[in-house]
Amino acid sequence: MNKALVAIAMGCALAMSSVSYAAGDMDNMDMSAGAKQGTESKDSMSHGEIKKVDAAAGKLTIKHGPLENLGMEGMTMVFKVKDPAMLAQVKAGDKIDFVAEEVGGALTVVKLQKQ
Repeated sequence: MNKALVAIAMGCALAMSSVSYAAGDMDNMDMSAGAKQGTESKDSMSHGEIKKVDAAAGKLTIKHGPLENLGMEGMTMVFKVKDPAMLAQVKAGDKIDFVAEEVGGALTVVKLQKQ
């Protein structure tokens, strides 16, 4: 029984020493790189084509490529717009660059540029 307790104690000590070693190893890491990358992907624009403008509902139907900041593949879908003035900037068939984010539970175009 004593041998079993000694073995368990040694195992715990070994596990704790490896955890503290790994934590100490991170002292020299630049943790701001991940934050910068997250900001870049959030602000990077996606490409798409306007399929429909619904001014009454304040929505755009966009056929788009991958939305990396939302982890979505390319597809055609309806988005709300953050600023209703965006609706007057585009018409069906226009190629656009845009940023979409989830705002209040709805996918919303927050930035829009005509190509």
